[in-house]
Amino acid sequence: MDNGLSTSWIENLALEELNMNESGVVHIDDHLNPVHLLEESSIDFMNQMRDRIEFYVAKFNNYRNDQSGHSQIKIFKISNTVNDFMLFRNSLRLVFSRKANDLLTVGFMASGKNFYTPRLNSTGPGDKSFHEIRAHVGPFNNIHWKFQGEDLEIDSMVRHYLSEFIRNSAR
Repeated sequence: MDNGLSTSWIENLALEELNMNESGVVHIDDHLNPVHLLEESSIDFMNQMRDRIEFYVAKFNNYRNDQSGHSQIKIFKISNTVNDFMLFRNSLRLVFSRKANDLLTVGFMASGKNFYTPRLNSTGPGDKSFHEIRAHVGPFNNIHWKFQGEDLEIDSMVRHYLSEFIRNSAR
């Protein structure tokens, strides 16, 4: 019965217990250390972003229906990383990167070398860095992802970054 609850943690506990019985190695305090949980959470968060972005990019490309492919948005995985990825169109890249288990970055790269942040309002261009999305570990190792100290909602974030990328790469 699927009730929408995540079951990966209980499956992992069962597998750990089976491995413990076979190897004789006991990991009694792992659930108290957030490092492993942060790694899982950051990978999962990046996968959620990529899945949503892939869905919306496919819709955008389908609506554009450009047979030449010049206005198509392309998604690339970044080699030698767990799940970093980038969008590419008209020499503009939007890069999503896992810098650490508790830090994700998002930023533009233009002409293959110039970095700048996506805008947050209409006051002008971003500065020469990336947006940082940080994990916050709360009670019972509950992990929240935050931007500028505020909890973020993944769908709003994806909509913002895709809108900014599409408008800036249309030139």
